[in-house]
Amino acid sequence: MKIADIKIPGNILLAPMSNVTNLPFRLMCKKYGASLTYSEMISSDAVIYENEKSINRGMSCEEERPLGIQIFGNSAENMTEAALKIEKIYQPEIIDINFGCPAKLLTKDGCGSALLRSPNLIHEIVTGLVENLSTPVTAKIRILEDMEKTLEIAHLIEDAGADALTVHGRTRQQQYSGKADHSYVKKIKQELSIPVIANGDIIDETSARQVLDYTECDGIMIGRAAMGNPFLFRRISHYLEKGEMLEYKECSQRITDLREYFGLLEEYDLMHTVNIKAQAQWFTRGMRNGRHIRRSIASSKTIGEILESLDEMCKHAV
Repeated sequence: MKIADIKIPGNILLAPMSNVTNLPFRLMCKKYGASLTYSEMISSDAVIYENEKSINRGMSCEEERPLGIQIFGNSAENMTEAALKIEKIYQPEIIDINFGCPAKLLTKDGCGSALLRSPNLIHEIVTGLVENLSTPVTAKIRILEDMEKTLEIAHLIEDAGADALTVHGRTRQQQYSGKADHSYVKKIKQELSIPVIANGDIIDETSARQVLDYTECDGIMIGRAAMGNPFLFRRISHYLEKGEMLEYKECSQRITDLREYFGLLEEYDLMHTVNIKAQAQWFTRGMRNGRHIRRSIASSKTIGEILESLDEMCKHAV
């Protein structure tokens, strides 16, 4: 898969997720087969005013390249200024524009998916970045209830010079409930000439294959299903390549991954930036006795106690 002149080694992408896709988590997803990883989304205003926490979300290393950094905002001028600063500091392979986040924290300020109501501003924002950056520019959107209005925005983004488009098949109002409607994604792929990436409800091997086959998109993007489960990328890449399920021991894999994740947080001095208990609980989702272990994790006082709880979970896993 290629985006502009950037060769992506595969077509399975990790979605940008706030408080999730930090450098250690991205490195693990990359190790397991993610073709392209994205930073947590970064506020363009925070970059301009040099908010250290926001700027550090773009922290990277050579092992995870290629890297995409996603920004959000509501001003073409400010977003261009922020993108130029990010380009200079981090030299990412891709800078992505968030037109899809439904969180009220963003939409109340006219950012994220709120911009879908302002097609002309979307065009202005994309144009501003494309004309001023040397880095390829991509965008991510959600769908509108009206197919034609969704197609209009997709065409505007392409016409403004974007090099690729990711489409989450839910509306802003749906948040993360209901089902993603990939018929919109399929139609956008049919009409655009730039790469189109499908996002939404890709949770395992079979859903990945089904979405790729149905939409005929250039790639797929995985978000919430990967939380606490970076090994999902290995499973999906194996299935897409071999046509068979990968055999593995889920419980021991989760614990191995959590230990490595904690180690990477320490290595990059990022342990203080995350909610350790919450992230440890992600690694128990869908597991046998998971609810009991999550209670145990919540009462733990140290990382050692958290890992002991997970070891205990594995003893009872079938």
